[in-house]
Amino acid sequence: MEVSAKIIAEHLGGEIIGNPDVTVSSVARIESGRSGTLCFLANPKYEHYLYTCKASIILINRTFEPKEPVQATLVKVDNAYEAIASLLDLLNTMKSARRRGRAWSAHIAFSARLGKGVYVGSNAYIGKKAVVGKGSQIYPMVYIGEGVTVGENCIIYPGVKIYRGCKIGNNCIIQANAVIGSDGFGFAPTADGTYKKIPQTGIVTVEDNCEIGANTVIDRSTMGTTLIEKGVKLDNLIQVAHNVVIGANTVIAAQTGIAGSSKVGRSCMIGGQVGIAGHLNIADGTRLAAQAGVQGDIREEGKAYMGSPAIEHMNFIRSYAIFRRNGKK
Repeated sequence: MEVSAKIIAEHLGGEIIGNPDVTVSSVARIESGRSGTLCFLANPKYEHYLYTCKASIILINRTFEPKEPVQATLVKVDNAYEAIASLLDLLNTMKSARRRGRAWSAHIAFSARLGKGVYVGSNAYIGKKAVVGKGSQIYPMVYIGEGVTVGENCIIYPGVKIYRGCKIGNNCIIQANAVIGSDGFGFAPTADGTYKKIPQTGIVTVEDNCEIGANTVIDRSTMGTTLIEKGVKLDNLIQVAHNVVIGANTVIAAQTGIAGSSKVGRSCMIGGQVGIAGHLNIADGTRLAAQAGVQGDIREEGKAYMGSPAIEHMNFIRSYAIFRRNGKK
């Protein structure tokens, strides 16, 4: 599959400097570009590669002016980094035609309802009274339990398990082996020192335009719903405990754990291996650096935190300077 500089520029609203008919079939890093590939330059630190790169097309920022001749055709855009994401989406769409039909080995309950154009792969299971919206792709070995709702144009990759009653919105992507709706970790201590399991009677709700990474687990609530709001992006290997709420457009990197009944605000950015204790409130726009340990509420919006226990970014930098100085004595 090849695409020309002219089509790329039209899609991105860009300006072509060079041959509009040159074509590319893949994308590469600017330091390893070759004929037939497209690269991009967004970070000035990599500018020197621009003048030796063998790629056929390079995306650059509209305000950037090369200091030396460039072999490739240039496409100037407002934001090269943002444009490459849009372009990758276009190339992916052009490459992958949506699958249709139902594999003979799939088990679909008689009372389940599937919308127009739904694909169901081999050995997938769709339980009683489940609903799958039009255009959704259910890959092989997926389990969709009784009463589950999956919205329109979702992609559910192999091995995903969605337990009974859970709700997935429109345009969601759930990567391989994620588990949605497993029991929350709820046990009551008894007089004899054992633990009695507390029934987890709620569900998980994932709203529209969310992505759930591979092997991520989101537990059902004890009562009500564990809620993942619109536009949330969860990386691989994340644990979201029961009754948690994650606000719209928050992004969370791998190996983060959020304990039960905590509420994460909107548009937060959470790094890898962050730990958030239970029953906390995290303000909108909070930024948590990798391996931060949050043990108390964060009430002020838009602040950055580091360390464990997590403290404000500048306080952490000052403290670290003291730690280093004392460590050298």
